[in-house]
Amino acid sequence: MWQGACPASGTRRPRCDLDRGVGDGEGSAGGHELDSRDGPVTARAAQTASIVIIGGGLEGVATAWALAQRGITDVVVCERDTVGGGMTGKSSGIVRCHYGVSSLAAMAATGLEVFEKAEEIFGTDIGFRQTGYVVGVGAPNVENLRKSLAAQREVGVQTEEIDRSEVAKLWPAADLDPFAAFGWEERGGYGDAYQTAQAFAASARAGGTRIRQSTSVAGLLIGGEKVVGVRLTDGSTISADTVVVATGVWTRPFLAAHGIDVPIDVHREQIVMIHPGVELGAVPVFSDLVSLQYVRPDVRGEILFGNSDLAELEVADPDGYLNRADEAFLELTVDKVGTRFPAFTDAAITSSYAGCYDVTPDWNPIISAGPLDGLVIAAGFSGHGFKISPAVGRLVADIVVEGHSTDPRVPESDFRLSRFAEDDLLRTRFPYVGAGEMR
Repeated sequence: MWQGACPASGTRRPRCDLDRGVGDGEGSAGGHELDSRDGPVTARAAQTASIVIIGGGLEGVATAWALAQRGITDVVVCERDTVGGGMTGKSSGIVRCHYGVSSLAAMAATGLEVFEKAEEIFGTDIGFRQTGYVVGVGAPNVENLRKSLAAQREVGVQTEEIDRSEVAKLWPAADLDPFAAFGWEERGGYGDAYQTAQAFAASARAGGTRIRQSTSVAGLLIGGEKVVGVRLTDGSTISADTVVVATGVWTRPFLAAHGIDVPIDVHREQIVMIHPGVELGAVPVFSDLVSLQYVRPDVRGEILFGNSDLAELEVADPDGYLNRADEAFLELTVDKVGTRFPAFTDAAITSSYAGCYDVTPDWNPIISAGPLDGLVIAAGFSGHGFKISPAVGRLVADIVVEGHSTDPRVPESDFRLSRFAEDDLLRTRFPYVGAGEMR
């Protein structure tokens, strides 16, 4: 029997305030903060830059880092709160390359390479834990699983099919009878999006990038058909040759004020932390595409549970949503986890939290030059953002500097904004029955 009840809100991540509940869409940040010199831009501060990045979440600071790696540091990042203090800290942090969209699989492979070398690149631990990643499918999805694995290998992903007996050794507590085939990424695992954002930001700042926290952008400065900078809420302006909008769940209303429509909806996503009541040992991330759930190990012997069923989505206000799992989701958690892991007879829900996804119609990001010269948009990551963030930064830097992708595996046209108006959506080539567009 499952023990106890979920607290009113989660406390799993000290880096993200999970106790603020209804009426709050952001977490506060602590831990590895940038120092006090990273304050708001004032009238006496530098008011010109080659590039302004709006948004100090994961994708914004990944872009600043990628630009700094090229020696481009006349860059200002404007973050209204603190670096990584919005939805970044709500990420479940899954690291996998299992995508039926080849460009996304390639981007995830690039991200994995950076995570594996994080201490060498950033000089700090970003929380990446290489537990491995297993995905299981039922009989209707076996053929597409095998096709997807083959396509992933073509873009450099190290992945293979393994049999039930091997998975039983990896997850001895799981009931594997309903599965017909499994994919395995030995190099997969999970990480900490907040710590990763801090590492990107610190690296960029060390190179000369200016990261301005508590700096809200009111809107774009537009001259003719070109974006020429940003206006801050204090009335001051920053002139720039290029403005990158990396504002996540707040992107649609921000750009709508300038007559630019980006088809991004905001959906609330819930996470539950569980103590299984048994000693699990070392277990990998597990994507269960039969009962549509995913679990991963976490600290203190807990596991993180998320729902993969996209049939019913909850539209949310990112500045006013329930910041914990609701009762229906808790019941769903008990049902799904209890069914897949019958050995968890003494399991207990220890905490929960919620965040918001910025979701496009095809569940794939917009990483694109905008309809105005000097504007680049990086938003709509639809739950994929953490694992591909290093590659996102590099692709945005490519678009800014070169005008196109320099990675032949990742054509920038895949992520162009215009694909929605053209009715040319970016879809997985190997859809799984019931799993929507997340793979």
